[in-house]
Amino acid sequence: MQIHVVKSKIHRVKVTGADLNYIGSITIDEDLMDAANIISGEKVQVVNNTNGERLETYAIPGPRKSGEITLNGAAARKVAVGDVLILITYGIMDMEAAKKFSPSLVFPNEADNTLT
Repeated sequence: MQIHVVKSKIHRVKVTGADLNYIGSITIDEDLMDAANIISGEKVQVVNNTNGERLETYAIPGPRKSGEITLNGAAARKVAVGDVLILITYGIMDMEAAKKFSPSLVFPNEADNTLT
């Protein structure tokens, strides 16, 4: 049997932008992506702690050390600048591998979304 498990989590980042006219995705500071083991194009669940919205999109890298977290396209309607998000990715693995797996958990500086 294979199960879905948390692979990566970026906990409590603030939205820095919302671009309705972009074709889609979430732009994430590439330093945060690296720390969380998230790759460009990977599916990301976005949980908005501020308003309760949840959505799925895909990651694209933003400038390093920028703290950028921008929701693009239709997802921009689900956030406001300053909203606090949790970003989660999942992996699929067999039960025994999942029991030994440790996800990449990142807790950025809440003031500017950078790694401390």
